[in-house]
Amino acid sequence: MEHLERCAWFLRGTLVRDDVRRYLPWTLVTSMLVGSLLKDISPLPESYLSNKRNVLNVYFVKVAWAWTFCLLLPFITLTNYHLTGRVGLVLRRLSTLLVGTAIWYVCTALFSSVEHYTGSCYQSPALERVWEEHGNKQLCHREGGFWHGFDISGHSFLLTFCALMIVEEMAVLQEVKTDRSHRLHAAITTLVVALGFLTFIWVWMFLCTAVYFHDLSQKVFGTLFGLLGWYGTYGFWYLKSFSPGLPPHGASLNLKQDSYKK
Repeated sequence: MEHLERCAWFLRGTLVRDDVRRYLPWTLVTSMLVGSLLKDISPLPESYLSNKRNVLNVYFVKVAWAWTFCLLLPFITLTNYHLTGRVGLVLRRLSTLLVGTAIWYVCTALFSSVEHYTGSCYQSPALERVWEEHGNKQLCHREGGFWHGFDISGHSFLLTFCALMIVEEMAVLQEVKTDRSHRLHAAITTLVVALGFLTFIWVWMFLCTAVYFHDLSQKVFGTLFGLLGWYGTYGFWYLKSFSPGLPPHGASLNLKQDSYKK
């Protein structure tokens, strides 16, 4: 438990800082542009991480929203209830996960539609010859063909959105104070460590996507959608009274508690 405590202390001192929430979006955009330029100008040699079947990609990135959802669910529940003691407020804040799920679903469906309507079926990745009779991606792949369209980077979108959402929700730790004797201490500490490592995985795999996969324009659009999903919620909608709201913080915590008491 001591090692877990130290790890949680380190993560609190890094990911929970206001500067992290302020500069992480710019850091992601910059790393995406630099990595994409490196991929085009001086590609890195093939490695384990450039293989789409690597462990992090198969068991984490491809189900990134599921990991994010499953860890944020108990984290938001425990921390928000610990601070407010109000089930109504906790349920209201948990609706951020439903909003995130809707954003994930709509964006991935949109990306799939764009790839379908801009694509064609070819005999090989060299785009040698078009098979006009195979008019959709599923049929093309079933017949051994290669579908080529404008493939907006779902990884760039999802990893951006998930990393920023986790950092926003972990800001509540600035208000959460528990000692080792508190019944929630072990659970919150474990969740802090899990979410912290998950964030580092998302950022690391975002960098791998930048230097190994997709064209620059595809990654720009993917990252842009991730940023829009984050800013449209935490930077705009969640500031309104008719929204799930931001994590309890400072003076707003007292105001929310008072409003629920009424």
